[in-house]
Amino acid sequence: MPRVLERAEGCWAWVVLLASLVTQGLTLGFPTCTGIFFTELQHEFQASNSETSWFPSILTAMLHAGGPLCSILVGRFGCRVTVMLGGALASLGMVTSSFCRTLSQLYLTAGFITGLGMCFSFQSSITVLGFYFSRHRALANALASVGVSLGITLWPLLSRYLLEDLGWRGTFLVFGGVFLHCCVCGAVLRPVATSTAPETTEGPPPPSKTPATGCLAACGRAIQRHLAFDILRHNAGYRVYTLGVMWMILGFPLPHVFLVPYAMWHGVDEHRAALLISIIGFSNIFLRPMAGLVAGRRDFAGHRKYLFSLAALLNGLTNLVCAASADFRVLVGYCLVYSVSMSGIGALLFQVLMDIVPMDRFSSALGLFTVLESISILISPPLAGLLLDTTDNNFSYVFYMSSFFLISAALFMGGSFCALQKKERPDKQAKAEGAITEAASEQGLMAEDSCDSKKQLYTEVMYVTSV
Repeated sequence: MPRVLERAEGCWAWVVLLASLVTQGLTLGFPTCTGIFFTELQHEFQASNSETSWFPSILTAMLHAGGPLCSILVGRFGCRVTVMLGGALASLGMVTSSFCRTLSQLYLTAGFITGLGMCFSFQSSITVLGFYFSRHRALANALASVGVSLGITLWPLLSRYLLEDLGWRGTFLVFGGVFLHCCVCGAVLRPVATSTAPETTEGPPPPSKTPATGCLAACGRAIQRHLAFDILRHNAGYRVYTLGVMWMILGFPLPHVFLVPYAMWHGVDEHRAALLISIIGFSNIFLRPMAGLVAGRRDFAGHRKYLFSLAALLNGLTNLVCAASADFRVLVGYCLVYSVSMSGIGALLFQVLMDIVPMDRFSSALGLFTVLESISILISPPLAGLLLDTTDNNFSYVFYMSSFFLISAALFMGGSFCALQKKERPDKQAKAEGAITEAASEQGLMAEDSCDSKKQLYTEVMYVTSV
């Protein structure tokens, strides 16, 4: 039975946009509430700070590292099936985690399985917007990113409320039901009619005499398609940006994990401590779309990488203020300023990548970028937890550590981009002069050819006339 395809930029596109908004709130907003359970899990399993920190790090790392696998599933089954599969996996991971008896089991269920499911749902919901929107794509992405801010606002409040009445096990069980809403959002993503021609599938290759070599070649082509190592080798801007973001990520997620324990350690009430994360999320509801729309303007096309470095620098300097005082009013001011820099980083992170890498290779460059980024996400919270264990739970050192990575990464990226730009200017000028010289020579040759043709034509005419 043939399926009816939806029309791009039609009425149903805005329903898909709403589904993408909800999916982003359920997936990307969830890791920010893991700090609410940090102390409870630490007491439950009698674990150190470093051991407990592996749970949010694995969860967030899988949210990014599953990108290449998600792209394969989208290409094979489509966005609708992939989003629904992700919702089912995220729900399964949270339900089974409520019965865990060891931290290692929690790493597998709530960390690996739930993180991978959230990756499938999140990245597929972003991909489908590119099919449904063309003229209003920038606006659609900016509006969909509001879901992240709503998730950051609501997840901590819901977590604190459920934790008091149900404990962490009952809360995780309820979260399993909440993640099933990703399946509902996935069901909304009807197939869309595109103007692009379908890809032609070649016939099966002839059997190779060396199966091992053929298998290795196929694996190499698959890796080349989804992980752009050639771009990493030959594109200096991509190399600088990837290394800079990897270094920056070692410090960027730490406030999301340790801000609530830091406030509670200094005597802030549990409800007010959880409210700090919600303040960050509520501020991003307004700041993130504005930052996305500003970043999409053509006026900033050549300066987005420097704006990203400036946002990372501001984020690192803000963490120094938080480490200086744990008074609740100071922490509220910190959250407001932190939201500004956080929204700038979130709005520019992938936009800068689009400016550096050609769009025909963007998907493979993004796959490698997210995999390398997930390595930093994986080791960052446990490294901070180890620092806490060695400093007798002095949380100030965690924010100093975060500031160091963010500030140094911002200076590295800003300085490297400036050096690359200065290096490219003589090359562009030489290429322009060479192009002008070549064009002039071509015009000269064309003029000579035209003269010769005229002479030849004139001779032929005279010859015929004389006869």
